[in-house]
Amino acid sequence: MKFILPVLILAVGFGLFRLLLASKPEKATPSVQERVWRVEVEPVELIRAAPQLELYGRVETPDLLRATASASAWVTEVLVRDGDRVAEGEVLLRLDERDFRPRIAQVEAEIADLQAQIASEKNRVETDRLGLEQEQRLLQLAQDAVQRQQRLKTQQVGAEQALDDAKRIEAQQQLTVSSRQMSIADHPSRLRGLEARLASAKARLAELRLEFERATLRAPYAGIITEVAVTEGDQVTRGEVLVRLYALDSLEVRARVPAPYQDELIAMAAQDLPLSASAIVGGESLTLHFDRLAGEADPSGVDALFKLDGDPSRVRLGQLLTVSLERPTRNAVVEVPFRAVYGGGRLYVVKEGRMQGLDVESLGTRMGDDGEERLLVRSDQLEAGDALVTTHMPNAIEGLRVEIVDAEAADDRMLAKPDVAGTGTGTNTGAGAGAGTGTSAGTTERRP
Repeated sequence: MKFILPVLILAVGFGLFRLLLASKPEKATPSVQERVWRVEVEPVELIRAAPQLELYGRVETPDLLRATASASAWVTEVLVRDGDRVAEGEVLLRLDERDFRPRIAQVEAEIADLQAQIASEKNRVETDRLGLEQEQRLLQLAQDAVQRQQRLKTQQVGAEQALDDAKRIEAQQQLTVSSRQMSIADHPSRLRGLEARLASAKARLAELRLEFERATLRAPYAGIITEVAVTEGDQVTRGEVLVRLYALDSLEVRARVPAPYQDELIAMAAQDLPLSASAIVGGESLTLHFDRLAGEADPSGVDALFKLDGDPSRVRLGQLLTVSLERPTRNAVVEVPFRAVYGGGRLYVVKEGRMQGLDVESLGTRMGDDGEERLLVRSDQLEAGDALVTTHMPNAIEGLRVEIVDAEAADDRMLAKPDVAGTGTGTNTGAGAGAGTGTSAGTTERRP
């Protein structure tokens, strides 16, 4: 009996344990539920549009005037300042006239002296011609005297001394005639020498008068002053820069065209195709047109030069501008917001509640109807009416399950004509941290 009681207790306990185990509630098997991400979409519309290439340019001019001092002088008056807009012929500054007048008077006196010498030379040659006639008569008389003395000596009635004296007089007279003839022959040379000196003096006088005229510095054309390098009382030297200015109508914009687009631009320029561009200045659009390509290129690209069609006074020399260049029109392209682009060349559309990735070709940018800059892309896989995901997803992958925000409105847009302007902002559920990432991808695409 003493063994039956413990066995009975164990049997009862085991029975109670099996009863409790059999009667406990069953635990439900956990199920894995896939997360759904909420996204905004816009319908795809295939359009014909001209991509815009964004360039960075600088305003410059080939006609920057550096007005210099015409001679060493003192500055007596400065009438302009940096940034002043001047009219053609307007006085900019003046140099002291007293630094010019004495040199002009000196050369004028030299010219008067040379003119007097020329007049004297002309009188002298006339005198020489008249004197030559008299000298030749005297020579003839001397020759006759020599012949007479020779006849007398032959007849032995003349003295030897008389013959010698006659020959000496003849030789002296011959020398006088030769000297007079040489003086007359040298007259043209002496006259040309005096006239050359006179011409040189007149040229110096013209130069000095021009320097004096330029002592009053005037604007050669309407323009804007960029620098005034002197002030009243300064002493300047010949060739020293006094004022810099440029003509408004000579302004142009030099912008570097990246190498991938270089061949396209060169080909269009060779065909004389019109290329228009624009830049935003002070919140307003400034129209430009392509003028020419720079004469030299490098591996990074080639410079394009644009002329301004609008008011040139709205810009200043050296100003940096963002230029939007119109490229050739393309067919079957799609405007997308930059936040919809991944890695510069990939988009996602919604197919049966899941994201499907598409590789696209980036063509450039274009301003939308709402003023938002959008990217133009092209892909044979994009079809009109596709639901393009415009919410930038930091964890976007192929097949990610998504839910369209305001699906009824989205369906209406799919059935109606799509609005290519897109939505500016929307719900950022699950995508708030990725907005900056989307902008970065767009910036890379816009700046090749």
